[in-house]
Amino acid sequence: MRFKTTEECKPLHSIIGQQRAVKALELGLGIKDFRYNIYVAGSAGTGKDSTVSAFLRDVSAKEPVPPDLCYVYNFAKPYRPQVLELPPGMGKRLQVDMRKLIERLKRDIPAALESEDYQKRRRSIESEFEVIRNRLFEDLSKRAEVQGFVIKQTDQGLAGVPLIGGEPLSEEKLHAMSMEELQAVDKKVDDAQPNLQKMFREAFVRTQQLEERRDDRMKSLEQRITKLVLLPLIEDLCEKYCDHKNAVNYILALKDDILGHLTDFIPKPEEKGEGEDSANPAADGYGFHGELSDPMTRYDVNVVVDHSSTSGAPVVTVNNATYSNLFGRVERHMHYGVMISDFTMIRAGALHEARGGFLVLSAENLFKNWMSWEALKSALRCGSIEMEDPGFMQVYPTVSEGVRPEPAPMDVKVIMVGSEELYLTLQTYDEEFRKLFNVKSDFDDVMEWKNEYIHQFGPFIRARIDERSGLKHFDRTGVARVVEYASELTEDQDKLSAQFSELMTVIREASYWASQAKSKYVTAKHVDKAVEEKIYRHNLVEEKIQELISKGDILVDITGKVVGQVNGLYVVGWGDFSFGRPARITAAVYAGKDGVMSIEREAELSGTTHTKGLLILKGWLGGRFAKKRPLSLTASITFEQSYSMVDGDSASSTELYALISTLADLPIRQGIAVTGSVNQKGEIQPIGGVNEKIEGFFEVCKAKGDLTGDQGVMIPYQNIRNLSLNEKVVTSIKKGKFHIWAIKTVEEGIELLTGQKAGNLGKSGKYTKDSVYARVDERLQELEDSLKQSSEAGN
Repeated sequence: MRFKTTEECKPLHSIIGQQRAVKALELGLGIKDFRYNIYVAGSAGTGKDSTVSAFLRDVSAKEPVPPDLCYVYNFAKPYRPQVLELPPGMGKRLQVDMRKLIERLKRDIPAALESEDYQKRRRSIESEFEVIRNRLFEDLSKRAEVQGFVIKQTDQGLAGVPLIGGEPLSEEKLHAMSMEELQAVDKKVDDAQPNLQKMFREAFVRTQQLEERRDDRMKSLEQRITKLVLLPLIEDLCEKYCDHKNAVNYILALKDDILGHLTDFIPKPEEKGEGEDSANPAADGYGFHGELSDPMTRYDVNVVVDHSSTSGAPVVTVNNATYSNLFGRVERHMHYGVMISDFTMIRAGALHEARGGFLVLSAENLFKNWMSWEALKSALRCGSIEMEDPGFMQVYPTVSEGVRPEPAPMDVKVIMVGSEELYLTLQTYDEEFRKLFNVKSDFDDVMEWKNEYIHQFGPFIRARIDERSGLKHFDRTGVARVVEYASELTEDQDKLSAQFSELMTVIREASYWASQAKSKYVTAKHVDKAVEEKIYRHNLVEEKIQELISKGDILVDITGKVVGQVNGLYVVGWGDFSFGRPARITAAVYAGKDGVMSIEREAELSGTTHTKGLLILKGWLGGRFAKKRPLSLTASITFEQSYSMVDGDSASSTELYALISTLADLPIRQGIAVTGSVNQKGEIQPIGGVNEKIEGFFEVCKAKGDLTGDQGVMIPYQNIRNLSLNEKVVTSIKKGKFHIWAIKTVEEGIELLTGQKAGNLGKSGKYTKDSVYARVDERLQELEDSLKQSSEAGN
């Protein structure tokens, strides 16, 4: 490392390693195709999120800023708000321009309609039509007079009054008439009634036609006067947005709507009080015919996505992928018991905000919202964002359908971050997933031990210090110890851990302990302190078990020799902490034909992998000693004082040594703990958790007394590269107080445990005299002879 402290390092804001994942990201982001969305797979803490964020930050900065997204009133289909795409920042400008236009028209249109010229023309039209109306009435009166009637206007309309002696019949004359005179009047009225009604109907129709022509003339006059105010403003706007056809089309449609609703711009003489209109549930938002109670609202522009201050393409991360968060929503509010909405209540979702850029989703969270996943697949296939009401999408809708905005064009690259298991599940069971997510970015838990990566640890720590106030700088010993710890986490001397969250935990805590020690820099001893304290916080259960072993409640021997008894080792997982502990494994052999059995298996306390290991043990035993005769024995093997489920095959060699010891009647050294699986050829195979197992047995030996130099652990040869032991164990090994033996075969192991040669099979079919295998062979022969004698005696 070419620095003294991390102060000298240039910050590294990306993570270390993961070239495979980064190349996949480059491919997925580089191909502009809706099928090339990306699934980022890997374990938690491997830097998936931070890598994706940093990568997208760099890529998005080089991409163009996407257009704004607006929703406007659809004058043809009020319940289908129209979508507008405009260059970045133009959405807000259009919104401001529309609001200025309407405010000016609200002032200028009434002024134009109150001008002397307009009023003069209006009065002229009124006068013209009043003359025609009067002529119509005079003509009707003359025709009625011929029939002997005079026409009068009443509250119910026109009425014919009989003429008596050239004078209209009055109430006084009516009451003064005799019965014969009244009957004559009634007959006159009855005879003339059909003709009068026909005349009245004709007059009514002509009057209606006359009023319609007058209204058309008035409306035409209003429009001509209004156009003098409106058209110059509209022409200015069309010229301003001439390069954007969709905006121009909207402005022209708005112009036509204004000309059709000029009365909306004329102030009412007084505000309506509490009456039929104010009690109408549609008096706010959309009414029953798709109209807005405030007519000026429909001329507004709802800018749902504004990129006026955006630089590059957007990167949107969604932590809670509900349907509304992804696809947006149309807000509603209650009015007189009715939920109402309009286009100004449309709110953008993450897909709208990410248009032209990138959307990052948590796979686990997304699949908790099945509706979101199904809708997202549809949007990716169709290339459009359809905003629907989740309540209306149910089998039994919970709300009435309101406005349905037009779908927005979708141009989004989706990056889904999740586990490897979930990826495999989707690949297997969701055919559309395979089509839509063609790129997998795979983050590994480990990386190679390379100088390139080691030299990046200093800059990596420097960047984290810059990002998080309060962290102290590391000196080179502190950085080197973090590198060592990264290797310890992998249990592989040729690897470094990519679990950056684990590394950051130690980095933060080491900085804390440096502060407590009032040290200017974090050194190796502070990192050691952080690791030790982290273990101490979690190893209460381990200490309790060691206490039970030291008191003799859990039986474990670490001195002497015992026949058929071996100290096996296994790892206990306790949440986010694991530790190794010894377990006494014993074997018993007696005459019988049941073969080798596991007490755990018989008690249904073993898993399938453990059962497989036992069957392999039987295969080895048969291959060594039953080539010319059947195995005639009954043997039981068990984990003593084990009352929970046992699984895994890492103790299969240990079980085999206990069985061989029993058959050979040879004692085994109790100071040696054993781990490793075995195959049918007698080869010892590597196992996991080797460091926890060694350190666990070491602590037990210390707890039961001083180390004598006879204790140690026998491990598979292949696990040597996995060794990364703590300083206490390493020191004891250097002093000869504790040992590690690496073996390749069962023969090496049994010789170390018993102190006798395993033996070789001679041409005669017999094993070397006095060897371990010779004693086993003799014992098996004795058991076979015993069974034969018992069988003969029974017969």
